Amino acid sequence: MKILNFGSLNLDYVYEVEHFVQPGETLSAASQTVKAGGKGLNQSIALRRAGAEVWHAGCMGTGGETLVERLQKDGVHTDYIRPVPTLQGNAVIQVNAQGENCILLFGGSNQCVTEAQIDETISAFAPGDWLLLQNEVNLVDRMLEKAAEKGLVIALNPSPFDNKLDAVDYGKLSWLLMNEIEAEQLTGETDPAAAWAALHGRYPQLSVLITLGVKGSMAWHVQKGTIETHFQPAFPVQAVDTTAAGDTYTGYFFSGLMEGRNLKQCMDRATRASAIAVTRPGAADSIPDKNEVDAGGNMQ
Repeated sequence: MKILNFGSLNLDYVYEVEHFVQPGETLSAASQTVKAGGKGLNQSIALRRAGAEVWHAGCMGTGGETLVERLQKDGVHTDYIRPVPTLQGNAVIQVNAQGENCILLFGGSNQCVTEAQIDETISAFAPGDWLLLQNEVNLVDRMLEKAAEKGLVIALNPSPFDNKLDAVDYGKLSWLLMNEIEAEQLTGETDPAAAWAALHGRYPQLSVLITLGVKGSMAWHVQKGTIETHFQPAFPVQAVDTTAAGDTYTGYFFSGLMEGRNLKQCMDRATRASAIAVTRPGAADSIPDKNEVDAGGNMQ
């Protein structure tokens, strides 16, 4: 079983600040670094470090060679990344003294995926293989349609949430993983259980996981007509940078499902991994290896 992650590659320009810049304010940053990032890249690296064999697909723009090299260094297959003659996608990230972040995203090369690239890439995978999608690339609806025709197991992280997602047929997904803000944007419900109920009413075969920040995460797994529910509390840690916490969780969670772990095991392991990630600066750089995560069995 293989997993294809059709997603973004970003150069992250990270600025350490005392507080987030306000309208009309000029603020000096304590430091600036350029790191590998993008939800696609982060999730591919998280999947790989969790133990999955991963193929990443997407577009590499001008200046993005280091991003492909970074994926390769981690053992991610890059056969389906295509070079395009435009600026590499990037993000400007402010990280404040509490480890919180705010992000300004520029799509660039990530918006250059073509229908031909999608068709060629998905044709290389077999029924039962997995496809992971985010919304930092274009034509997500086309990716989903072709993958469903092929019989792939499809998971979507609908981030960033915008009106492009209106074209997505959620009924063809196996899993929807999102944070509580995205759950509200999608359903209009502020309570996670109410958001699940709204989605289940529309798409009865859809499994849903909602991350709740410091409160933890909740999931509803639909299998053969039964629904398994689990609440996973967060592990309290001192956050340094939360940039890739959700991507780390996503990678570890879906890697666990592919390995055949049960829902509780998948959520516990993903929570441990993301707890480690937030104690470190950076995005991809902060994602822990599976040996480190599995050795932390006494985390409280």
